[in-house]
Amino acid sequence: MALEKIDNLDKKILGILSKNARIPFKDVAAECNVSRAAVHQRVQHLIEGGIITGSGFDVNPKSLGYHTCTYVGITLERGSMYRKVCERLLHIPEIVECHFTTGPYTMLVKLYARDNEQLMELLNDQLQSIPGVVATETLISLEQSIKREIPVKCEDINTD
Repeated sequence: MALEKIDNLDKKILGILSKNARIPFKDVAAECNVSRAAVHQRVQHLIEGGIITGSGFDVNPKSLGYHTCTYVGITLERGSMYRKVCERLLHIPEIVECHFTTGPYTMLVKLYARDNEQLMELLNDQLQSIPGVVATETLISLEQSIKREIPVKCEDINTD
């Protein structure tokens, strides 16, 4: 589904669901003045078109004992090694995001550690031992102040 094929109703549904993914479709339908079946059908099309990606619950890492959120900039020997290094990173469950980037790092990963001792083990024994990794720079998040979805506005629709 191309962006041009998203109409005002799709945008309104996306806006509602992005604020509360657990809201019942009947409540979305009432807010949009359409049937529950129409909302269900629209959501299915948005999923199939790759507009809605995923639906789940955010688990608070601290509730599982992971108190240190860290971003690690990784410099590779060669950028072409990215995919092989990424395959190795998939085996480290504490890594929750990985990005191929421009700028001072080849890659940027987000990971959670229980404490500084585990973070040191992850860095020294796992990340830095991957062939091709020549340097890492660690940034510890002291607080996550903003977390949200990109805003969905009806006026963003391309009507051409």
